[in-house]
Amino acid sequence: MKETLRFGFILGIICIVAAGLLAGVDILTKPKIIAQEKLEEGISLKAIFPSAHHFDEVRDGREVIYYKALDNDGKFIGVAFKASGKGYAGEIKTLVGMLSEGRITAIKIMSQNETPGLGSRIADTNFTARFKEKSDLSGVEAITGATISSRAVIDSVKKKAEEIRLRVKNER
Repeated sequence: MKETLRFGFILGIICIVAAGLLAGVDILTKPKIIAQEKLEEGISLKAIFPSAHHFDEVRDGREVIYYKALDNDGKFIGVAFKASGKGYAGEIKTLVGMLSEGRITAIKIMSQNETPGLGSRIADTNFTARFKEKSDLSGVEAITGATISSRAVIDSVKKKAEEIRLRVKNER
């Protein structure tokens, strides 16, 4: 019995030390991870909205609802927003550029965990190019063999685009 308690105590100490080390590593790396995510987001914003000179965040509290895309003169040309939907293997996050009249400029898959070779094809330009210059997304075709993943992207972009259109329309 004494030996069991001693091993339990030693195991408890090891767990406490390991948890402390993991928490320390998390504290040290979190600012770098956040900075890298911001950098990647800026590059992605420019990729989906190349005509924009800069982007202004529109927030609701702490959450960024969308980004206003502005030209060199500060004139509003459109918005960029994030849409997410449940795919086959998890959440799919998409960044979308939309002109002021409602046409999609481009989309970029920011994160996904879909099946390699099937659902992961949603990140290919073959699929993302289907959204370009579209106002009505009902004509965007799903990928054969990856219907759940591609439908998740199409539906999430369609839903969020309508929400953002109404929000921007009411703000003007």
